[in-house]
Amino acid sequence: QVHLAESGGGSVQAGGSLRLSCVASIYIVNVNCMGWFRQAPGKEREGVAAIRPGDGATYYVDSVYGRFAISRDSAKNTVFLQMNSLKPEDTAVYYCAAISSGGYCGTLHPFFEHWGQGAQVTVSS
Repeated sequence: QVHLAESGGGSVQAGGSLRLSCVASIYIVNVNCMGWFRQAPGKEREGVAAIRPGDGATYYVDSVYGRFAISRDSAKNTVFLQMNSLKPEDTAVYYCAAISSGGYCGTLHPFFEHWGQGAQVTVSS
């Protein structure tokens, strides 16, 4: 059983920054892919960013490219999402997710097997 725990959500004004953390109950160096997703009220869950812990390769959706940065600390089994220049449209529940094995790493959520409970991010204008 893989357990993922997000933290760091909150409320911020537009233009501000937040950093989300996701602590995994397993060694992330053995995980194929870790990702961040978000879901706004009334909208489908969408991918935000992903990282392949083994080699550090990163993937982003266009809407956050240049504003968000995903990183990992393998010694702490933790993945981060640094969010800068936040916009009201970034408001959503943010989820951490993992793919244990296989070749895929990216922002398509059907491939992810394990999910955290989510952290609320609210950006006010």
